[in-house]
Amino acid sequence: METEELSAGHGVLKAARTGQGPDIVLLHSLLADRHAFDPVLPKLAGQHRVTLFNLPGFHGSEPVITALLDAYVARIEDGFQEFGIARDAILIGNGFGGTLALAYALDHPEMIGKLVVSDAAASFPDAGRQQFAAMAQKVAEGGLGAVAEIAAKRVYSPAYLAAHPELIEERKNVLLGIEPKAFQHACKILQETDLVPLLHRLNVPTLVVCGEHDQATPVALNKAMTQKIPGAKYIELPGCGHCPPLEQPDAFIAAIKDFVGL
Repeated sequence: METEELSAGHGVLKAARTGQGPDIVLLHSLLADRHAFDPVLPKLAGQHRVTLFNLPGFHGSEPVITALLDAYVARIEDGFQEFGIARDAILIGNGFGGTLALAYALDHPEMIGKLVVSDAAASFPDAGRQQFAAMAQKVAEGGLGAVAEIAAKRVYSPAYLAAHPELIEERKNVLLGIEPKAFQHACKILQETDLVPLLHRLNVPTLVVCGEHDQATPVALNKAMTQKIPGAKYIELPGCGHCPPLEQPDAFIAAIKDFVGL
């Protein structure tokens, strides 16, 4: 599939685009990259213009200077403006990208027609925050390769990873393409972010999708988020882990099909 490379903010933010039609914007997980959406891209781009943002520190997008959620939201805002994203765009985010999508929709509801949050959290409990702190420390001491096995276990369901042990090496290759400082900043943001008190204000049609065996952002966190967002719907994917577009692309498309309009 042909993709067009995009650049905003004098090269600060990079993206790829394919397809024609109403806008869909994709924000990837911290433990993946934009290619995690490759298995679902043909379906999405069949009827939509799809723009895949590279989060700060990925694929040439410059890392944020400070570990602040607002800095990431500002980058997304720049992308929406400079890439000419329509005001009724569908925004889809997975993992950290889902948290960013939620934050952007809260700040700029006028820019979003619909929101899909996949396997994300509006806030993490202490245990989750400690896990992000531990990963950031491992990266500081041993580089991103040091968290490859942890990342694979968080991205995929246990059964899927057991059947595909080579995916640990694949995660390592993906992670080595990330700026270490950007990864550490994102971990810090996920430790500190608490969007829960704001969720009742979200005035955007929202669908929350979660893999049954997500170990990074468990089902309970996704359900809790859904319950706080007015009118939000929840779909759970049996047997799936943290990244449904990568592990169960057909099930993910089936889950969002009616909501997105595929």
